[in-house]
Amino acid sequence: MPDQTSLPELPVTFRPVRTRAVLLTAAAAIFVAVSAVALLLDKLGPGERLSFVLTAVLLSGGVLVLARPKVVADESGVTVVNFAGTRRLEWAEIIQVNLRVGDPWAFLDLSDGTSLAAIGIQPGIGKQQAIADAGALRALVEARAGHVARGSGAKS
Repeated sequence: MPDQTSLPELPVTFRPVRTRAVLLTAAAAIFVAVSAVALLLDKLGPGERLSFVLTAVLLSGGVLVLARPKVVADESGVTVVNFAGTRRLEWAEIIQVNLRVGDPWAFLDLSDGTSLAAIGIQPGIGKQQAIADAGALRALVEARAGHVARGSGAKS
């Protein structure tokens, strides 16, 4: 079992900080650039300007979806927020946390025999952070699995 002093304090959020910063900056730059074009082109009518701004909103929104992933661990379990969905897991449902060389992001092996991508922990441009985050989540899973097992055994 991991040393309790090395575990992060709950709740803790894991997310690709550098990747997120790049994506948020890109979304803002896209919005500003496309909107500026709409305002600077003299021959555009109001409807065309509006369509440029709406296009800027849609493009920026698409980039912001890519900045959405995170993994939040709290006392009762883990919430995995990926691009298109969110899934709440109890600690006992997570068997193992994997981040192997070449993996695009961490994977959670679940008690039902499936795996869940945890895109909030990705090596992209923050490899060392991803390795540390995966290790911290792994330690939490190991500590909580023992806690859940001891707790459920005491209640029987």
